Amino acid sequence: MSRLAELLPALLVAAPILLATVPIVLGLRFERTGWSVAAVTTTALFAATAYLAAAVYETGRVVHVLGNWGEPQGIGIELVADEFSVLIALLVTLTAAGVLAYMRVGGPRGNTFYAGYLLLIGGLLGLSLTGDVFNMFVFLEIVGLATYAMIASGDGPESAVAALKYLILGTVGASMYLIGVGFLFMATGALNMQVLGEVIPAVVEEGGSDLTLLRAAFAFIFVGFALKVAQWPLHTWQPDAYQHAPDGVTPVIAALVSTVSAYALGRVMYNVFGPEFLTATPYLTEIVVTVGCVSVLAGSTLAVIQRDVKRMFAYSSVSQFGLVVAAYGLVTQTAFVGAVIHLIGHGVMKAGLFIAAGVIALGYGARTVNEYAGLAKNRPVAAASTGILLIALIGIPPSAGFIGKWYIAVGAVEAELWPVAAVIFLSTMLTLAYAARLLEKMYFTPPTPVESPHPPGRVAADGGEPEAGVETARDGGSLLEGDSIRRGSPDAVSFGMVAILVAIAVAAVLLGFAGGAFFEWLEPFTEEVFTE
Repeated sequence: MSRLAELLPALLVAAPILLATVPIVLGLRFERTGWSVAAVTTTALFAATAYLAAAVYETGRVVHVLGNWGEPQGIGIELVADEFSVLIALLVTLTAAGVLAYMRVGGPRGNTFYAGYLLLIGGLLGLSLTGDVFNMFVFLEIVGLATYAMIASGDGPESAVAALKYLILGTVGASMYLIGVGFLFMATGALNMQVLGEVIPAVVEEGGSDLTLLRAAFAFIFVGFALKVAQWPLHTWQPDAYQHAPDGVTPVIAALVSTVSAYALGRVMYNVFGPEFLTATPYLTEIVVTVGCVSVLAGSTLAVIQRDVKRMFAYSSVSQFGLVVAAYGLVTQTAFVGAVIHLIGHGVMKAGLFIAAGVIALGYGARTVNEYAGLAKNRPVAAASTGILLIALIGIPPSAGFIGKWYIAVGAVEAELWPVAAVIFLSTMLTLAYAARLLEKMYFTPPTPVESPHPPGRVAADGGEPEAGVETARDGGSLLEGDSIRRGSPDAVSFGMVAILVAIAVAAVLLGFAGGAFFEWLEPFTEEVFTE
């Protein structure tokens, strides 16, 4: 293993956090440099992550112990790149770089915004690579603070209220997680995930008060993550946050923030507590599966009745993450791999769907389901890409949505939990219901004066009051200084925005052929977890 590969986990976390100061410093002299700094940084991060993934494939897990201290005591700070974490890190860096193609014109703009953007990416990479449960809390807070600010950067009081709601509930979730970490430390005297994974089986075998502490720790940690992952009924922050965040921000939040939190839950469940603890604790797996299944059905049902497209996709995320949580509770190797595939696929699909919603809002003025009427005729590429992503979300093969659901369903059959397979089928029908509404509007409903968006007008480019016949931008100040674009015209949407949307739609289909590759990639990790 090269020295560079050993250093990369630390560099991937430190670089974006440190470089977050660069847009602010450059902003003292230059304007509009934040996007360029973010684009160069995220592209370099993706290249570095790809190199790290190659090293993991060749030599196995890469561990970086900060300061070369702490491994014997179990309380030092470690960053770990293994088959599981490096997949999430690739998703984070690739999505972060790709969404910038939308933000170049679609906004928001401003050096301070891109400073927060880089801080968010650094926190997400830290959350993906940390090997320490306390530092997982630290990165959860970094991600949360950056996300609150980005949501609040939207226009109007609704964005500020949504950010405040997320702040309050997110703080409660992080606090619950930290309490669980405290109980975990009291029971084991360790914070390092690898050490905890070795100590906890002994505590389970011995029983006593330490086992009670462990069960309390898991309860607090699970509830904390259930709030972060937006599981019903703790999901109430997510629809408001997704709907009222700027259009350029929502793809990042939807594709990454809850996805990485769901990854962290799986990491703690399987690397820290382990399958033995999960199956030995009475009713634990049943509770986890129930929470996930209820979220699947509740999220899908609420998505069906939404009129606002971004809010519909937000409730869809509640359902999709419920499926991942239910898969974690099945405690089978097949279901776990299905959960990982679904996490990756969902991140790709939701990034694409929210970019599509932003492109259509900017270029066509449509934000509700009824306003999508006739979209295929006026915006054929955007409509086709949206349609492909909706079909993938339903789970029609070959697509990323299908392959993840298939493996989770097979895992449910292996665990002899047939109701979970039934929930997957029912949720697919509900997903078809709300996806079909959009497809029908786009392709089979001609626009009427009631359903059509407001007539296009000139968008204020300087953030000031619009002129007569001009409507203000609803995406958090999306225009370059001195520019103006017309909604409902090709001028409103750049080639890069359409290109990234098409690329994501193609990726959602290609991932449907990658089930075997995911199984092969994750095999070293799953064999270690499920055979110990």
